Amino acid sequence: MPLDRRAFLVRSAAGLGVLLLARASGWSAAPGVAAESLAPAAAVAPRYRIGVCDWMILKRQKLGAFPLGKELGVDGIEVDMGGLGQRETFDNKLADPATREQFLAKARELNLEICSIAMSAFYAQSFAERPNTERLVQDCIDVMKAMNVKTAFLPLGVRNDLVKHPELRPAVVERLKAAAPLAEKAGVVLGIETALDATAESALLDEVGSPAVRSYFNFSNALQNGRDLHAELRTLGAKRICQIHCTNQDGVRLAEDRKIDLRKVKATLEGMGWSGWLVMERSRDAGRAKDVRWNYGANAAFLKSVFCRTESAK
Repeated sequence: MPLDRRAFLVRSAAGLGVLLLARASGWSAAPGVAAESLAPAAAVAPRYRIGVCDWMILKRQKLGAFPLGKELGVDGIEVDMGGLGQRETFDNKLADPATREQFLAKARELNLEICSIAMSAFYAQSFAERPNTERLVQDCIDVMKAMNVKTAFLPLGVRNDLVKHPELRPAVVERLKAAAPLAEKAGVVLGIETALDATAESALLDEVGSPAVRSYFNFSNALQNGRDLHAELRTLGAKRICQIHCTNQDGVRLAEDRKIDLRKVKATLEGMGWSGWLVMERSRDAGRAKDVRWNYGANAAFLKSVFCRTESAK
């Protein structure tokens, strides 16, 4: 039935209010999409969302990561590309279109997101020395494009610890410069994790010189090296940090960890104007390290209580 004039005005005012709220918060529609045509739910994304790495909940590239993540109370899953070893490329089930669709369908069913795709194999592999890194990055980007994921995690791990092996820095920069156009063309971001302090990592990113290569910040790198976590975050700044591994080294869960004040971290991030995904990696109870529900259920609940409470609930 046609709307009467009063109902029409009420609905129009409500829609305009949502649009104005979204624009005030800095949100804008995708290119070519009229903001006024989008549903209210698309206009008011939360400032912070909580994710978890699939390999840390013992579900590397397994569909079961999604129902388990839902049980844990997270908003999304960081899905790994699989092991590497001496293979030409990752042991990647997501290269199969049917498997990708299963993952996407399960995520939709449970109202979860794939927040990022991880190349965790580079914790042990050498990004500076392995001969086919451009192909490996492209394989990851192909999965991201097929699954509409915008962020990749690329750790420069033990074999590329640039504090212990500064001689590898030129090769790392060269390879990141080669990878950057691939990411730019695809409209995705490669988030690197290094052992460098924030000043040195900023200099590395500036030398690479691409908005498609940013910092995937890990709280534990600052904490374990005696650095001021808040100063590190501010030095890198909101534009350089694409995502955050919200974690410390194993020992205690986040709520009991006296080495990190997450409420103060939230204030720092808000002061920087940063928003995005906080992804759980470690911070497991030393006595129950393999108890996924005990560790990540508690960590997710604590992170939600700190970062995701509404103003009315404070």
